This record gives sequence, C-alpha cells and structure tokens, in this order.
Amino acid sequence: MPRVVSLFLPSWSTDRLRRKLGDVSPPSDKPLVTVGRHGNRRLVTAVDRAALEAGLRVGMPATKAQALVQGLAVMDAEPDADAEALERLALWALRRYAPIVATDPSDGLVMDTTGADHLHGGEKLMLIDMVKRLSQAGILARAAVADSWGAAHAVARYVRQTVSVVAVNATYDAILSLPIPALRLPDAMVSGLRVLGFDRVGELLKQPRAPLTLRFGPELGRRLDQATGRLAEPIEPVRPADAIEVKRAFGEPIGAAETIARYVGKLVQALCLELEAKGLGARRLDLLLYRVDNRIEAIRVGTALPVRDVKRLTRLICDKIEKIDPGFGIELMRLSAPLAEPLTPRQTISSLIEQRDADISDLIDILGNRVGEERLYRFTPVASDVPERSVRRVAPASVETGDAWPDHWPRPARLFAVPELIEAIALLPDHPPASFTWRGIRRRVRRADGPERVFGEWWKRDAELAAVRDYFQVEDDAGERFWIYRAGDGEDVATGSHRWFLHGIFG
Repeated sequence: MPRVVSLFLPSWSTDRLRRKLGDVSPPSDKPLVTVGRHGNRRLVTAVDRAALEAGLRVGMPATKAQALVQGLAVMDAEPDADAEALERLALWALRRYAPIVATDPSDGLVMDTTGADHLHGGEKLMLIDMVKRLSQAGILARAAVADSWGAAHAVARYVRQTVSVVAVNATYDAILSLPIPALRLPDAMVSGLRVLGFDRVGELLKQPRAPLTLRFGPELGRRLDQATGRLAEPIEPVRPADAIEVKRAFGEPIGAAETIARYVGKLVQALCLELEAKGLGARRLDLLLYRVDNRIEAIRVGTALPVRDVKRLTRLICDKIEKIDPGFGIELMRLSAPLAEPLTPRQTISSLIEQRDADISDLIDILGNRVGEERLYRFTPVASDVPERSVRRVAPASVETGDAWPDHWPRPARLFAVPELIEAIALLPDHPPASFTWRGIRRRVRRADGPERVFGEWWKRDAELAAVRDYFQVEDDAGERFWIYRAGDGEDVATGSHRWFLHGIFG
C-alpha cells in the first residue's frame, strides 16, 4: 500500500519574501500580503498568518486590504520566483526524506514515502521533523500522510492540525466530512455543486455517479476516485540537474526478484564508477522501478559514512527487494545518489606494527536501514559540570570531539534525563540521608559517600548564579546504589529548594 505525504505551505509566497528580505521575525509583527494583476485589477494573491488573522483574504482588492489594515506591508507577487523556490524546496526534501518528491503548485509538495519513513523513526516523527525544520527557516507548514495523493492533499489543507496521520485503509472515512474544495475541483464546478446543495465530500460519494458525470463531466468522478485511492495518481519526481545516477531500460518487463537483484548489482557497479570519477561516496541511494502501469516503486537506503563499495551497497538494496511489488512488470530501473560526500582514498595497513582501526560502519548501515537511522545513536561527553548537560546524543559514526568523560568522581551507569523527586530524612547541611522514599518504596541508607558539590552555570542564566547541588552516592540494605542530590547548600534558601532528587542508578 503506497503512503503519500502532502506538505502544505499556506503562506509560501509571503514566507519566501520574508526570508528573501532577511526577516524571520514572528508573522504577527507586521502583516504582509502579495499583490498581482488580474486584468486591470490589483488583487491580493497571498497573505501571511498575521494578515489572515486581520481578516484579509486571497482574491480581495488590494485597495480594500490596505484600507482594512493600517501599516500593511504590500509586495508585488513573484509567481515565477515562487515556483523556482518551491522546486528547490522539493530537491531539499528529496535528499532528506523520500526518493519520490514533486511540487504540488502553488503551495505545497507531495512525496511518496513508502519504505522511507522508517529511516526517520516512523511517519509521525518524520512529519514533525519536516514541519519543525521549515518553521526554523521561517516557513509555516502543515503535513499529512494518507494512502493517496488526493486524500493527503485534502487533509493537509482542510484539517486544522499541524501534523495528520491517516491510518492505512482509513482514507475513505478521513475525507467524508471535508468540504468539496478539498477535491481540487475548479471554482466553477464547486459553485455549481453548492447550488445543488452539496457541501461535503461524503455527500458526493453517496450519490449515483452517472447524473453527476452527465452534468459536470468526468473530472468530478476522477477526483473522487483519486481521493479515495481507487484511481492511481502517479507522482513525477523532481531530478537534480547534477544528479549522479544510472539507469537501465528493458525491452521486456522484468518481475522476478532474482532478476531485479542481478540488475541492481550492475547498476550499483556503474554508479560506483561515476562516484569514483568525482571523488565521492554515497550517503544515500534511491532505486526507482518504473512499472508498466505507470506506477513507481522505490527503495531508499542510507549509510553512516560515504561509501562506494559495490558489494556493500548491493547488499543494502537487495535486502529490501522483497518489499517491491513489480505488478505486471518493470520496464525501467533508475539508481541515483541524491546525497554524496567526498571520499578520498586511504593507505591500506601494510606494516606489522600498525593496527587496523575497528570499522563498524557496515553494521551501523544494516541496523539503520532496518530499524531507522533516527533510532541509532551513541553518547558523547560535553564539557559541563551539570550532569544532565555533560552528555548528548550524536550519530553513531560521527567524528570524536576530543572531550573526555569526567573521571574525578564516579558517575552512574544509568543517568535519568529528568531527576525524580524523592522524600529523604537527613541532617543539614552536609549529612547524607538516613533513608529516602522513591516511587513509593522506603529505603534505608546503609553506606554513603559525599557530598560532591556542583555549581550552576552562571554564564548561561542569571537564575544559576547561586544554584548549588550536593550529590551523594548511597547504598541501601539490599545493596542497590543510587546517586541522589539535594538542591541547595543546606543553609541558604537562595541556593535551592533543599528538596532531594534521585538522578541515577549505579550498576
């Protein structure tokens, strides 16, 4: 079952102009609209969020908009520049999220993410990441995923949620309550349907098809079938002008898994030669298989480091061949490297004295393509005395920073991301607890070591100027060892609340 993502950019034109002007301030600061000519009239062609909240709408006269909102920023519409920027955004999404991405003019993108969402932790996390990254760039966005392009397009634009995930085989129910314009129908047809009393998609789906087709033509039925997934809607993916790719066309369609795997090996070998000629290694590979029924099947694999090893890349792709549905046959295979990085030759180990560095990138690639790249990480130290700030997650194959783990005091094997509040009985200011209660269980302290005093990072926040924590390593009657601390120095209330927290567990 294909899964299609629609990325809706409700104020694409105005957001683009803000970024062009170097203004990424909140939209509420100064409302902005773009204006274009329609015959002899100057009409509003796009509004940002602030202008929308002020009551401005696309299609209203520019003079009326300026009269309604004092100090309104008005700029000339640039449809060609908008389309060009949307194309660049599609190429960004192609390299990062999915092998099949196309523009959905004039305010969105469409992607077939089948088989690629697991690399980002699943569909919902992938959509959240898309919206978050665009928001950081000053672009307002909403995203939806469904079984069809029509349904994803409709939900992204007419469901007031930033991220919407329509479950597999739930497309029909998801679009029933949406308004008729969600079907991407011409304005004249929408007006005609409303004259007849139709307002929701579900009302149209319950009607006999023949009378509607006789009155409005085949377009209405086609859009209904596309929205419900009965009629396939192929996505023609964008291709970078400098794409590194190879392809193979077949006189007779192929469909057997063994045949596909054999030609995958040949394509990978040809692609690696192209990469070698440019001094690059692949970080991401896309295999597109064009079926005779005009549908595209896709496989995406990623690597932790730049690679152009034929056997390794072939194995990664062939591991996913079983997910391919060849249908009535595949007539074209296209293999590309949308993400490639410099890969310089290295001298092989030849001396008896030198030791070969351990290379687990192959294992990382296998696990990453099975469970998702976002789920693989390692911890690296950060220069900070505050325990929860002294460690962070990085990619498994990222370069070492050179920072070392602290060794002057032992640290627990399991450090809580958020310290948990406990009830403790202790003498102030320097004594460890005699007992403490954690998660409803009272524990008597048999041995303790401390305190280790940790000060706040005053250069980051004024609130940490006087902040203090006193840490203790304690062992209970059962032999379990805990890392607990008191907020404050035990004397001055300004240094902390003097409450006790459990921050980690040893062993």
